[in-house]
Amino acid sequence: MNEPVNKNQATVKFDEPIKRGETEITEVTLRKPNTGALRGVRLQALMEMDVISMAEVLPRITLPALSKPEIMSMSPGDLVNLSIEVVNFLLPNSMRADYQND
Repeated sequence: MNEPVNKNQATVKFDEPIKRGETEITEVTLRKPNTGALRGVRLQALMEMDVISMAEVLPRITLPALSKPEIMSMSPGDLVNLSIEVVNFLLPNSMRADYQND
């Protein structure tokens, strides 16, 4: 499912690849967002995995960069996997350690 590259990146493999022309995107790498990548989005909405908020932030932090229409048409399970990684990035280190031990 998800493979940690380092604490500032995560790779998510899709259950249902995204078709972009003749290319199929089977996985993306997310980078930890900086404050600029979070502009215009409420952090609480991201922590709640709000679809609209995720569709705003994900194009800014994915490689290859996913478009909003691609995000809005992707499999719900794939969006959940991406959202989990975004939420993990937002957690402070102290909370992340507690979260992973539960």
